[in-house]
Amino acid sequence: MDCPQLTYIGGPTVLMRYAGLTFVTDPTFDPPGDHGGLVKTHGPGVEPGDLPPIDVALISHDHHPDNLDDAGREVALGAALALTTTAGAARVPGLVGLDPGDTIAHGPVTITAVAALHGPPGVAEQTGPVIGFIVRAADCPAVYFSGDNSEVSVASAVAAAHPDVRLAILCMGAARVATRGPDPLTLDVARAVAVAKAFPDALVVPVHVEDWAHFSEDRETSMAGLRDGGVGQRLVDLQRGVPTVLEP
Repeated sequence: MDCPQLTYIGGPTVLMRYAGLTFVTDPTFDPPGDHGGLVKTHGPGVEPGDLPPIDVALISHDHHPDNLDDAGREVALGAALALTTTAGAARVPGLVGLDPGDTIAHGPVTITAVAALHGPPGVAEQTGPVIGFIVRAADCPAVYFSGDNSEVSVASAVAAAHPDVRLAILCMGAARVATRGPDPLTLDVARAVAVAKAFPDALVVPVHVEDWAHFSEDRETSMAGLRDGGVGQRLVDLQRGVPTVLEP
């Protein structure tokens, strides 16, 4: 089995070849511009028409365009299986909803929804429900996709429950929106370092660090902060549009 190969598309979007299947995380493929009040600054590294058939779309939430935009929605709905929150599945026909703790099988892979908070308590209720995912298959390293989680305690609980994770794809960028207060809505560098240390045996893949104006920590800041925080030996710095085979 090919376990795994990642191609970074941009924002939170990664194409992952895993256990013979092709996954996409939080599909965002729209061109730059204003998208519902959030400004996209860079287009995707791979255009939708150049994608292989998608087996599974992992959508942490459907209601923010930096995690599922118009073109990304079409990609998701074209997948054999598209997973998101139960609230998102109620809004978007064709998506399958999961609550944290739910597990679904697809071919040789099992996918478990895990908790995420899109901002601190009190704010997360306003930003709406979000989930992360654990992906597993025999003879392959377990993968964690955090989704737009900002809370170290939430990710640490996921790590304690899933100690076999060997690849952690973390949404960072310290997203901030004025109407949601000063706290980051995704991991900032300090929190990402703490989360990485909660998964001590995992390679760490930062995503959600560029392409949108409301990300307050850019790629350079994120990568440097993780290296300074002691995560450098496990850090994977994906280049846009370049397939990269990992060996966790």
